[in-house]
Amino acid sequence: MTIKYGFGKTVNVPFSDAIDRVTQALQLEGFGILSDIDVAAALKKKLNKDIPPYRILGACNPALADRAIAMEPSIGLLLPCNVVVRQDEAGHIQVEFMNTDAVLQLVDRPEVAELASEVRERLARVMAAT
Repeated sequence: MTIKYGFGKTVNVPFSDAIDRVTQALQLEGFGILSDIDVAAALKKKLNKDIPPYRILGACNPALADRAIAMEPSIGLLLPCNVVVRQDEAGHIQVEFMNTDAVLQLVDRPEVAELASEVRERLARVMAAT
């Protein structure tokens, strides 16, 4: 899966295992999970609507976030790096990552673009390890 604002892959593991694998791989790259949004549970509670499992993990690498904020204080509007783990209509588990290169082009500063590429490389390694 590749779209302008993200990239990802299908994994052949149960949903909960995909969450665990992504979380562990993120930790190896220096990321922690700042937020964990269970979209399926929220839609069930608020709209009484059932959808397949769908979680948004807000991942942050503190050292990289610090560098980004030092370069561009308002960049927090584009943080953290979101990772989606979801079950598609066919029952396959998708793991998708925010493409920081695309998102941070909005900042239009070369030094931020360089940092965004570094973050994307780390996220690509997380995807490969998942």
